[in-house]
Amino acid sequence: MTEKEKRKSRIERATRETDIQLGLVLDGTGKATVDSNVPFLDHMLTLFGVHGFFDLTVKGKGDIQVDDHHTVEDAGICLGQAFMAALGDKSGISRYGECCLPMDETLVRVVVDISNRPFLHYNVTLPDSKIGTFDTALTKEFLRAFAQHAGITLHVDLLHGENSHHIVEAVFKGLGRAMKQAVREDRAVQGALSSKGCL
Repeated sequence: MTEKEKRKSRIERATRETDIQLGLVLDGTGKATVDSNVPFLDHMLTLFGVHGFFDLTVKGKGDIQVDDHHTVEDAGICLGQAFMAALGDKSGISRYGECCLPMDETLVRVVVDISNRPFLHYNVTLPDSKIGTFDTALTKEFLRAFAQHAGITLHVDLLHGENSHHIVEAVFKGLGRAMKQAVREDRAVQGALSSKGCL
């Protein structure tokens, strides 16, 4: 088995509220097949995979008759766990990634550190409470769950923007690009990139 073949994972999470299966290949081509039963989340996760060049499969169902909250949060948990599992001991990765992502009138900055110290800084004000039927407050809930379970420090800042769809889309595209930088293998890195010797 090659190193690239090892950089993949599959996560299954079943609760009384949701049932999600998620597959991730870090060294992919951006092929995404996503069906979470939350159409806007499907669109955002597809963008994340395409722009991060991650192969991503998601199949999920949840209690969307209540609202989308549990499904969106649990998808974030599963994606975070998938990165944690695929990276193993994090040897040889670049660790840090950043992206300033424009989307028409919008500019979003996303910065990540695969630090094993989960933290989310989220400085994004969305003009609308809904995008279609999607509750825009769930964007932060997804990112919090992802950061917590991936073990990453994640900073997301809206530099400027007016359209809620453009803003959230820029966040997910920027997250994909920043994560791709951070998980990139660097031949100069021996072991984990830390003065402590581990992450």
